[in-house]
Formats: sequence, structure tokens, C-alpha cells
Amino acid sequence: MTLLSVVQMNSQNDIEANFSVVESLIQQSKANGASLIVFPENFVCFAAGKQRETAERFEEFQQRLENLSHQYQIWIVAGTLPCPFRPDGSSIADGRVRTVSLCISPERTEARYDKIHLFDVQVGDSVGGYQESKFFEPGNEVVVAKTPFGNIGLMVCYDLRFPELALTLRSQGANILTAPAAFTYTTGEMHWQLLLQARAMDSQCQVLGAAQQGWHGEKRQTWGHTGATNSRGQILEITHAEGAQLITVPFDLAEQEKIRASMPLMQHRVLVQYSP
Repeated sequence: MTLLSVVQMNSQNDIEANFSVVESLIQQSKANGASLIVFPENFVCFAAGKQRETAERFEEFQQRLENLSHQYQIWIVAGTLPCPFRPDGSSIADGRVRTVSLCISPERTEARYDKIHLFDVQVGDSVGGYQESKFFEPGNEVVVAKTPFGNIGLMVCYDLRFPELALTLRSQGANILTAPAAFTYTTGEMHWQLLLQARAMDSQCQVLGAAQQGWHGEKRQTWGHTGATNSRGQILEITHAEGAQLITVPFDLAEQEKIRASMPLMQHRVLVQYSP
């Protein structure tokens, strides 16, 4: 059995203050005996309109996180960072950036996932509408990172609404799905916990949802409620407190294999074309 930590943060635009919280949470996670810690979306800097400016420091932040992973000997799923270049190194010329989630071992960065699904929606909150595609370029590659305790399928926030991605990650060997997020208060209250459980039920993977919580500036409010499910879709733990929080939950690969063997969903799956 392995212990896995999932973080809740209230990140602001002060990068050094955010990193101070990051290190404190890593220390707590390590004290709990965890092998992995998952951070939320925008955990290094949560500031509207500063994506490109923050992205220019992507490699600096990556190095700092690699150093922390090595120092504390813990795997890190580095929530999301804005990045000005694609996985092949080519620059994004139109001023947009990519939303990148890194999986980092104590030795190196092991995997990079660029968020595929962009949040272009109308929400009944103080912001009103969101158009991520105006500022972000979508990724197009599904990524599974291999670790000593199980394979991690990397997802980000809005990706949770698309079961096809979770199923594809499962088909490529994922045991755990990570979901760094910054759900709006409105959509999070309606769907956050439901989506964590639904994707776990679909894929028979353990799901780790690391969330932003609270106010970020005067307009943006996120739902929080960092949570984790087991491979049956049951909630293992979810936080209802505000601000920086940490939950640590068990993951048992042998138990997951029993769950999958007793209800072999992937073998039973039939793709059917329905006529109107």
C-alpha cells in the first residue's frame, strides 16, 4: 500500500508566498509518509492576465520543483504551470501559452501533459464568461506517467467532464488519475464531487482532485473541496475547510486489480452506433 497526498490551495499573484505554502505542504505530506503529492491548477501564480509573464519563468519553476522533489524524496504532480512552448520545444507564436501539468520524480521530470480541453463557457458568477482558448493553446497528446506505485494518467480541471479521456488513460495503463483544478464556485458546487466519482467509476482508477479554493483577486472565486476517490468511485476523503489543506489517502494496487477483475468493464465495453 502507498500513501498519496492531495493539496488544496488559495494561490494568489505572489509567487514567493505561494512557493512557501508549497514547501510547507510538501513537508506535511512527507511527515504523513506519502510517496506523491498533487498540487492544484495555477498553484504557483493565480493572476488573471499574467499567463504569458508567468510562462516566461516556466523552466525556472520547473527547476525549483525538481529541487524540492529531490530534497524531500517525494513525487510531485505539479498542478499546472503556463508554458510558452510546446513539448517539441517550438514557441507558441500568437501570444498564447499552454497549460502544463508535470509529473516529477526525485530524479527528474518524468512526464508533461498539456491540457486538452479548454474552458470556453458561460457561468452565472461574477466573471460571467470564460474563454481559455483566447489565452491558451490546447494540447493534443494523452499522457500516462509510470511510477513505482502505479501509472498516473494526467488530467486537468475541465478534462474531468470528458469520460473518453479517462477511459483512454485507463486503456493506456493508468491506475491513478490526477486532476489539478480551479473549478469556479458555481460549477464546483454543482459537479466537482460528482465528476471525481464518475471518472473513477468509468475508469476504475483512483482519482485525486487537487483544487483551488476561495477568492483570487476581487472577481474570481473557486470551489475547493480537494478530494480523492477509490477505484470503485467512493470518496475516500474530501475537505470542507478553507485555504491551504492536505489530505493523504491510501492506494493499494492489488486491491485495485481485484476490483477490476470482479467487474471487468474494459472487457465488457461495446461501442454501439445508435440510429435516431
